[in-house]
Parts: sequence; C-alpha cells; structure tokens
Amino acid sequence: MSPTRLSTQQRATSRRAALAEARKNRRPSRLGTKAGSADGPDFVLEPDAGFPGLLKRTWQHAAEAPDPGTAFDVLLTLGGHIPARVGLRGLRVPEEVSAKILFGRSWRTGDPDARPAAGGAPGGAPGAAAGGETAFAGEIALTTAGRVAVRAPGEAPLAGGETLVDGVLRVPWSAEELASYRREIGQARALDAQAVTTCRRSLDAAGPDGRAAMLEGLREAARRTAPFFFYRGAKLYTNFRERNNLTGKTLWPGHPDCMLSSLAGLPLELWPDDDAVVVTCLSTYVRSGGYARIEEVNGTQVSVDHIADLLERTRERYNALPADPGAAPVAPAYGAGIEPLGRLAGDIADRRRRLRPDVLLYREIHGPLVHKVERTAGSPGPSCRRSVDAVLGRLRARLPVEGATFADVAAGLRSGPEWLARPHGTFGTGLESLVHETVDAVRDAIGADFAMSRGMRSLPRLITAMRAGDWAEIAGWDLPEYFCCVVPSATAQRLFDDTRERLADVAWAISARMQYNSWHFCAGNLPGGPVVDARDYFAPPGIPDIAHYSDQHHNGHVAARVRFSIRSPQAVRVLDRTFRGFIDLRLLRCEGEPFDEQDLLAAHHASGLIAGATSGAAALAAAGSDAEVTAFDSRWHWAAIVDGALERAS
Repeated sequence: MSPTRLSTQQRATSRRAALAEARKNRRPSRLGTKAGSADGPDFVLEPDAGFPGLLKRTWQHAAEAPDPGTAFDVLLTLGGHIPARVGLRGLRVPEEVSAKILFGRSWRTGDPDARPAAGGAPGGAPGAAAGGETAFAGEIALTTAGRVAVRAPGEAPLAGGETLVDGVLRVPWSAEELASYRREIGQARALDAQAVTTCRRSLDAAGPDGRAAMLEGLREAARRTAPFFFYRGAKLYTNFRERNNLTGKTLWPGHPDCMLSSLAGLPLELWPDDDAVVVTCLSTYVRSGGYARIEEVNGTQVSVDHIADLLERTRERYNALPADPGAAPVAPAYGAGIEPLGRLAGDIADRRRRLRPDVLLYREIHGPLVHKVERTAGSPGPSCRRSVDAVLGRLRARLPVEGATFADVAAGLRSGPEWLARPHGTFGTGLESLVHETVDAVRDAIGADFAMSRGMRSLPRLITAMRAGDWAEIAGWDLPEYFCCVVPSATAQRLFDDTRERLADVAWAISARMQYNSWHFCAGNLPGGPVVDARDYFAPPGIPDIAHYSDQHHNGHVAARVRFSIRSPQAVRVLDRTFRGFIDLRLLRCEGEPFDEQDLLAAHHASGLIAGATSGAAALAAAGSDAEVTAFDSRWHWAAIVDGALERAS
C-alpha cells in the first residue's frame, strides 16, 4: 500500500480518534490536563460587562446632562452607540408625539440623526423649564431593553409599567406644549387605529389558509435567523431577551407561549390588535428580501407606516442601482392598505434579484440593539486599493500565485489548482497555506486585532455524501468537522493580560465559535426533509456586514472584546450545489476606530479569493484528491501563538 494512502478502515479509525479528541474542545492552555481538574473558570466576566454596563453608563451621563433635551438625546442614542433614528422608531405613539413637541425629534421629518441644539427643541429647553408655569410633570427614563421611555400626559408614572435601569428624569411641560399635545395625539391615535383596521381587513381577505401560511412563514423565520426583538405599542416581542414570546432558542416551534403558535387556528376576531399588526407587517416586509428583513426592525416599533417608510427608502435606493437590461424601475405603492405595500415588497424583491452582479449590498449592524440596516457599497477608493495591493504583494511573495488583481489570482487558481491539494510550507495542503496567508495579510493591511476564516475540513467526505444523496449524514456532522483559522495581530497580546497563553485561549475560543457558525449554516443549504428540517440551523448569510459595538450581548463577544467587526461570507460550489455562506473572512477590532466601507470592500475581495480556492479544492476532491484540512485546531493555535511556530517558519 502506498505510504501516502490509508485503507478505508484505517482512515475511519483515525478519524474517529481525531474527532473524539477534537470534541474535548479544550482551550490551548489546558492541553494535556485532565478535563474538569481546574479549580474554576480561567476568566469570569464582571456582572455589568457588556450591555448592562452600557446602560448604566448611559443613564449616568443622562443624569448629569444640563437640560432635559440633552438628556433625552443621550438616552435616545445610548450615549452615541446607536443612530437617533433607531431610537426614535422605538417610541410608542404618545411618546413619539411627546418627543416631537418637547425636543423637536421625529423620524418622520428632517434628518433624525442630526443632533439638536443644546436644550433639545429648536427654541431651547421645554417651555416650563425657561421660567413658565409647569402644566404637567413628565418623565424620561431608560429601559433595561435599551429603549428611551417617555411619560406622556395622561399616562401613569414610568416606574409602574416599565423595567427601568434606574430612576426617572423629570421633564416639565408648559401649557402651550400641553395644548399642542392635545391637538396632535388625537390625530396620531386615529391614524394608528386606522392602521389596525387595515391590517385586520388584509388578514380577513387572506382567509384561514392565508393566515396559517403567514404564521408558519414567520415561525420559520424566527427559527432560521439570529434572535430579534421589536415592539408594538407597549408590548415587547422577542426570542432574544427578557421573557421570550416568539419561537427561537428558548421556545420550540408550537410552544403555547409563542405568539405565532397561539394564533394558529384562532378565529381572526379573537386576535389581539397588536398581534394582527405584527403578523401583517412582518409578513409584508419579509417578502421584500427574505427572513433577514426582520432584523432591520430590531429595537423599533412594528407599524404600517414604519414598514411603508422602510420599503419606500429601499425602493428609491434600488432604483438608483444598475440592474439587468429590461428591469423596469419599481413604482411606489399607490393606494391605501396593506395590499399596495405587498405588491411593492414583491417588486422590490424582484428588482433585488435583478441587480447587476457588481452591485454589493451589505448590512450595517448596531450592536447594542442588534439593529441592521441594508446599505449599498460605493466604488473602491484609495484606502481600499492600498489594502488590496498590500495583500496581493504578500500572497505573491509567499504563495505560488501571480496577478496584479484578485481576479488575476483567481483566474490562475482556476487554471492550475493542483497545488491546493499538495503540501505547502508548514501546512499539509496549499489550501490551508492560502487561507492562513490571506487571513494574515488582510489583518495587517486593514489593521485588525484578529482576522479569521472558516470552512469544512473534509471536502472529500462532503462529496461522497452528496453523491450518495445522504443529506442526513451531512446534517449530522459535529463541530470538529469544521475549522477556523484565527490569527491575532502582533500587538493583540496587550489586550488580554499581556500574555501569549491568554491570547491563544481567546483565539481558540473564537475559532470554536466559528466552527459552530459553519455547522449552523451548512444545513441551510441542504434539500429539505425530516432530518434536515428538524436540525437547528440558520439561513446561510448572503451579504457582508460591518458591526459597531458588538461587545454587548454575546458572552463570547464580551470576553473577546469584539467591538468592531467585518464579516464577508462567500458561496462555494461543490459538485452541482452552491453552498451559501460556506466560508467567510472576519476582521475584529477590540478598540480604536470602527471599520469603514473601504475596509469592507478590501476584505470582500480577499474572502472571494478564499472561496474561489475552496471551490477549486472541491473540484480536485471530486476528481479523486483525498486532501483534508488538518491544521487550525487548538494545538495549532497554541503552537502558532505561544510557541511562535509560524513566526519562525516565515
């Protein structure tokens, strides 16, 4: 038998042993020690780490503000950590009217993110604060969900109906302001009631089968997307925080506490008004771009006018982008009711599918409220080109590749991919070497504290299972079947006790989490069936994103200080199937300035190269190569970071 090939039995035995070892998932600093022998956890988060700490600091800053208008702005933006327009969209109808009258703030007019003049409204502080008589003593406060709460005239004190971070700040109302509120609140409530009627009419027209399809579609969306939360009036809908009332990680599909499940089979006249609006609006918005659209309402109120505004902004943006020949511009929603919005959503989805391939959509994520905004990337500028040139120069110096652009390098890989399956440098395969060198180069070029890329260890096993149509086999694979190469910067050590050992542990914790992400997305690319459908998975990501202040909710993000990040997922072609989100390239910064769009463009070019190389390796595997990825486990991260093995090799 050739020394380079093992029998099927030997390979199976060694694989089982390797997987058994990998499942221990020990951090590098504990390699060789007995599991469970440590006195306690190596690192314990402070009680107010992440989001609780941000809320506490925000409240302190608001309490120290010189006037109610400035305090309101601090609470609205969580001290500058989210855009004002997001906070404004989270206000209930009475709060929205109050904010407009007292502070001149509204998402409906002007630039909602423009900071107001000192004192709040254009005329200064609320009228009573300027020496007039107080007609009503209002309040503002911060909820534990990160929403600014406003006590409007005629409402009970906030402490009786909201879970507050601390106390309340008093806001005096003048007689003139109170009169304005009386005029505007009636109209605002009438419009909201009209929207409820509109949603109920739409649900009635859909019939029992149509309503059942809406509920099932939203239940599936809740299962297959990242956790979300939003409001309808005073009610919080969430599978993310506090008491869950939607299907997700806590409530299984069909759980009676899930609002969507509780409505199934219930006569429409017994549906609560708030639930009717949520089901109608979210079902409509999802039509415009898939399940991920729900994350674009995180932290805000779900209402007909909010959804209409989001659709109209998207329509205008898509119409300005180049599309396939013959793709007509999307017309506005003519007429009242949900049906025109539904048609608009469908037209937007069609336009989105027909955008030219060179159009890059991405999402901007505001971590404190996990609110996502779809953006369109502009053209590469000087900073992007400098980063790209630096990465390409590194790759040409260290890998058998040529080309002045990523497209040139990718073309070379397609014409001569054989070296990807052969040993290269200190790695068992050229693919591993390319992944590491690309990650390392991008990290340096863009100035990140960590860079990483993930994928599947055995493309040959994947191809064997696909040819057999054994989708249950693929769905049943465990985390060790996947890998993630994490490379910290030379200065990242200072952020983690200034020790290489702690840095290696953090890098491996990140790697293990990214293995989970690969596992979590893979099944979303498989044909449906009982085994696959029952499997926990998220819809694979299709577009890149930039995140701001992500060190808030996820304990792993808090521990690893993931403040700013870029994620660029890419599809990989394996046999006749496209696996979306099969690989990605991520960059993290723990402090300093956030990443920008030009950084994202450079990273996206680089991740496309890794995806192209992975597709090339898959083609080699389909032709008979048995090369697998064996690097990037916990021992590798220890050797690379603590022992400096890669530094010596370079």
